[in-house]
Amino acid sequence: MKNYDYSQPGYYFITICTQDRIHRFGKIIDEKMRLNDAGEIVADEWEKTPIMRKNIQLDEWIIMPNHFHAIITVGARCTRPPNNTRPMNNTRPLTENGRTVNGRTVNGRMQSAPTDSWVVLGDIVRGFKSSVTKRVRQLPNMNDTRLWQRNYWEHIIRNENELNHIRNYIRHNPQKWETDQLYGGFGNQLIKTPAEYGKPS
Repeated sequence: MKNYDYSQPGYYFITICTQDRIHRFGKIIDEKMRLNDAGEIVADEWEKTPIMRKNIQLDEWIIMPNHFHAIITVGARCTRPPNNTRPMNNTRPLTENGRTVNGRTVNGRMQSAPTDSWVVLGDIVRGFKSSVTKRVRQLPNMNDTRLWQRNYWEHIIRNENELNHIRNYIRHNPQKWETDQLYGGFGNQLIKTPAEYGKPS
């Protein structure tokens, strides 16, 4: 949003798409996301984000074959909306062989942490995308891959009802994959905007 201060405390919903929406991170099988090696790297780097960057909390998130959805809190105390509860489902997707990856030790390249105490949303996304790209390019036949589209889509979450609505959308994204506009379907668009969904507004 133009002239909005993204360093101020708040909840943000972000979507990051792959370049040309190519399926890079795995596939949907039986309405569940199965991560490949690149998808596991995305999960690792996202889980490291609040470790490497100050004043951040992760909320609901999901990796899809050609995009990534997440709710992130940025702020000094990461204050939640009034009467808000923690999300019910913080589980990661499955790997392609069905092995659960919750609680696995996170290894790999460290993200660069900013020096000042405040971080803005754009810095977070750029650091995350860069770290994922560098690791993915170390995979076989991926060294020249242009992984992400140039920008990302964001939405400022303004109240608890909206927060819970977006959480529910993220949780059920794999079940609605075939109708997802990021897959080529006709529906499953969460928030109507002037810009095409999944592209910067």
